Amino acid sequence: MSESPESDNATWPSVSVVMPVLNEERHLEHAVRSIFQQDYPGDVEVCLALGPSADATNDLAARLQDSEPRLRTVDNPTGKTPAGLNAAIRATRGDIVVRVDGHAVLSPGYITRAVETLQRTGAVNVGGVQHAVGTTPFEEAVASAMASPFGMGGAKFHTGGTEGPVDTVYLGVFRRDAIESVGLFDESLVRNQDYELNIRLRNAGGTVWFDPELSVEYRPRPTLRALSRQYAEYGAWKRHVLRLHPGSLKFRQAVPPVALISMVVAIAVSPWFPLALAVPAAYVASVVASSAVTSRRHLARLVAIFPTLHLSWAWGFLARRR
Repeated sequence: MSESPESDNATWPSVSVVMPVLNEERHLEHAVRSIFQQDYPGDVEVCLALGPSADATNDLAARLQDSEPRLRTVDNPTGKTPAGLNAAIRATRGDIVVRVDGHAVLSPGYITRAVETLQRTGAVNVGGVQHAVGTTPFEEAVASAMASPFGMGGAKFHTGGTEGPVDTVYLGVFRRDAIESVGLFDESLVRNQDYELNIRLRNAGGTVWFDPELSVEYRPRPTLRALSRQYAEYGAWKRHVLRLHPGSLKFRQAVPPVALISMVVAIAVSPWFPLALAVPAAYVASVVASSAVTSRRHLARLVAIFPTLHLSWAWGFLARRR
């Protein structure tokens, strides 16, 4: 295990923060400021991989670059997240690679704590809680759903939990040598590329570590339609990752497609077996009860949001083309 950087004689490793950016005019400045407000004692460089944004994102990035000498940009013509991440990683030299998204905000002390956890545990990747924060009532309701075990299946990076090894984490703080040794992010994956990289890291003998003291603020999608599209894409790309890595599907990920199939079959046979309607009725009752427990203030919104999360992911996994 590596010596902790807290030791008097230890040298803090250099850090490269990489961020793929596309159409993030609304959130980019807040995300970048949260990086440069970190208290990390070592060297920090930041690289934005700029996709072909349709808004003023790239102009904003240029202004930020003018005001901060540690910030640089690289082109990401495809606009795809894994291609942008890889371009930024290759353009930087830090011993530690910190992934940040354009709509994410690092909590104070995030980088310092993450590097300490890497050194303390010997892990190759560490991450913490995806702390969803809404700026509208709908986004607030989505944030509540994302923190609910009923909404997201109990993944620690959504709901929190005890520190320890996990299958994946949100974003991630990586040892550069570890991710370079397994080939960086798979650029064929539009979604789920982080989960797939963590599979390869674990298969290579590395440990992916969850630290609940780490937190990244996340902005949920602003509409039900956007949320549905997002989770359908997640489901579709999960199916693709499963083809690449058979056996990687977790129980929490299998529940939505099984539930959707069960309800469709139950409704289809209900003219002959009316008791089959107990299956969708039980799901509806679970949605209402979980919505009430999660947030009475957002009860009506959650009754729509929970099924959107579950059924969009399930439909994407079962039938949506990538």
